[in-house]
Amino acid sequence: MADKKREGLTAVIIGASSGFGKGVAQQLAEEGANVVLGARRTHLIEELAKEIGPSALAVTTDISKEADVEKIHDAALEKFGKIDVWINMAGVGLIGSYTELPVEDMKRLLDINVFGTMIGSQYALREFKKQKSGTLINVGSIAAKVPFPYYTSYSASKFAVSGLSYALQREMEVEGYEDIHVCTVHPWATDTPWFDHSGNYSGHRAQMKPMDEPKSVIEATIGLIDNSQESVEVGVKTKGSAISESLLPGLTEKFNANHVKNVIEDAPASSDTSGTLHEPMEDGTEVSAGWKTRLKMDE
Repeated sequence: MADKKREGLTAVIIGASSGFGKGVAQQLAEEGANVVLGARRTHLIEELAKEIGPSALAVTTDISKEADVEKIHDAALEKFGKIDVWINMAGVGLIGSYTELPVEDMKRLLDINVFGTMIGSQYALREFKKQKSGTLINVGSIAAKVPFPYYTSYSASKFAVSGLSYALQREMEVEGYEDIHVCTVHPWATDTPWFDHSGNYSGHRAQMKPMDEPKSVIEATIGLIDNSQESVEVGVKTKGSAISESLLPGLTEKFNANHVKNVIEDAPASSDTSGTLHEPMEDGTEVSAGWKTRLKMDE
């Protein structure tokens, strides 16, 4: 019998159609929480809500659009009466030589990763201030700890998300909201559909070696509900890279840059794509993308 330890808790999860967001929604629902599922791919979150049952609500959401964020906020309150946790997990990637990246793709990435997170955070914190409690969780990246060449726009966006989260936590503290927490999760490259969905102008398939399993990120995210922390580096590689960057930044960044370049050049050739930056795609609907098997097939 499933442990219903989160019965009565309501969580809004934006980016719930695949990857981390879907995994977090499934686990929270198994633990008895009400989950409000937001994503652009309506049919996927509606299917997930149907699987979960009456404790789930699907709301079509493009996080970069304030009207959509307002809609999921209002729908959550109308159905469940409160919001205890708000998780901004929607995010997109963009890979390739910086001088070759289309400007419209860079703008769109910032709209989703940065401004979308800012909008979602604002709606969450307004509600939490009324309640005088709540947990906001934003998703950073190892690319917010160590600069990633060829992931320049993405790295910039995640540095921005981390800075936003840290500043918001300080703001909650100086305003006296002791029970409002702003947390950031920093994963390593992970086996989710993120690489399949990324804009890619590198000339090679988007991938990274090695990759972590999504389970560790899902568990770390949910763990922040019980034990809030300003920043969580998930996995040995992320923690080690963050420590190395603080102690030996030049050496760490040089090693990382060469590794990223080699991984890209070793990947199979691929044509240019804007991925899901402007429109969602049908592919990549699960928590995991099966990268272990795919990379083995290349050997």
